[in-house]
Amino acid sequence: MSRIVILGGGESGVGAAVLASVKGYETFLSDCNMLQDDAKAMLDRFNIPYEDGGHTKEKILNADEVIKSPGIPDSVPIVEEILACGIPVISEIEFAGRFDRSRKICITGSNGKTTTTSIIYFLMKNAGLNVGLAGNIGQSYAFQVATKEYDYYVLELSSFQLDGIYDFKADIAVLLNITPDHLDRYDNNMENYIKAKFRITRNMSSDDCFIFCADDEISISHLNKIVLQAKKLPFSQTTEVEEGAFLKEEQMHVVYNNDNYQMFVNELSLQGKHNIYNSMAAAITGKVLKISNEVVRESLSSFKGVEHRLENVLKVRNVLYINDSKATNVNSTWYALESMKSSVVWIAGGKDKGNDYSPLYDLVKDKVRVLICMGVDNKKLHSEFGEMVDEIYDAGSAAEAVNIAYKCAKQGETVLLSPACASFDLFKNYEDRGKQFKEAVAAL
Repeated sequence: MSRIVILGGGESGVGAAVLASVKGYETFLSDCNMLQDDAKAMLDRFNIPYEDGGHTKEKILNADEVIKSPGIPDSVPIVEEILACGIPVISEIEFAGRFDRSRKICITGSNGKTTTTSIIYFLMKNAGLNVGLAGNIGQSYAFQVATKEYDYYVLELSSFQLDGIYDFKADIAVLLNITPDHLDRYDNNMENYIKAKFRITRNMSSDDCFIFCADDEISISHLNKIVLQAKKLPFSQTTEVEEGAFLKEEQMHVVYNNDNYQMFVNELSLQGKHNIYNSMAAAITGKVLKISNEVVRESLSSFKGVEHRLENVLKVRNVLYINDSKATNVNSTWYALESMKSSVVWIAGGKDKGNDYSPLYDLVKDKVRVLICMGVDNKKLHSEFGEMVDEIYDAGSAAEAVNIAYKCAKQGETVLLSPACASFDLFKNYEDRGKQFKEAVAAL
């Protein structure tokens, strides 16, 4: 009987442990941090042995295979030892894919992943398909493969999850865009990050479809560097394409298999340039899956958006508070600032991932009046933007940031939480950051 060791006891790790156990492997989970009570309860339910608060090498280095949670970098000493022993290290996605016979629609990109994944899932549910939602969103893919049966999965995949795939194959792969992100995990080498994103196309055949943004220079410049047998379906807001999606006279055209579907962009429920791209990718996916034009139109015009992504929270004293906690990189924040119609009190900061803030300079000069830096170390934000804004403050919590914003904001302005940084210095994750922000706003 093969022995599987899982490193990390979060959503992904616990799900992988349950699947390994259900499939008859000798299973052990190890986490250097303390496990949450719900994780322990799940492991106990399936009689899976585990340890937390540290790693016991003897119980790990005897594994036939290790499933590593996406948040753990290869540079961690225990992972280096595992690799030095020649033990294969894979991701939960790779492992779950071995036992999943469903058709897989996989979405990656530096920005817009969660929104696009959610639209596609919404669209497929509306079409009456038996579809699951997993990956970097919702319940773990492995756990669902262990406990449920679906004909389709819509999977949001981060570069960290893609790093650990080898035989896994997408039936439809969507690459939205590539902008600098997580470079601290890729030796500050953009090429390494780009290669990770393109792993989504691994093992694809001529029966599969690759949907990508023809306006994204990095994606296009690397397309010819990979061997790709899948049918290429580009989407663009600047040029017409033969097959895929494009914008013409305020209409989105989706062309696939001689079918030309059109929809005015002002009918889309999510507005803004970036959301047109997200909707185009979803519409192409819908047509590949033979979903009717009526269902595509109804879905794209009624989709409600994603929590923590440009989410309107409340208006207090004629000041709108927006939660964009999911903006963990500069490009996401660029989209948020670009879509603002009023003067902005901007709450930013957190764990900097080697950010280059220069793309934000013009937008900050034009739209931001007050900057509130919410992080443990705010020196970089001060040096980058201190001269561009009228006022700049430091906050050590979401409640403090919201209270400063409440005192500073003028009627008609917008308070925008769009951090451009990871959340791990003050919060558990971006959801925790967004939740604390919303609670603080509600308490005003």
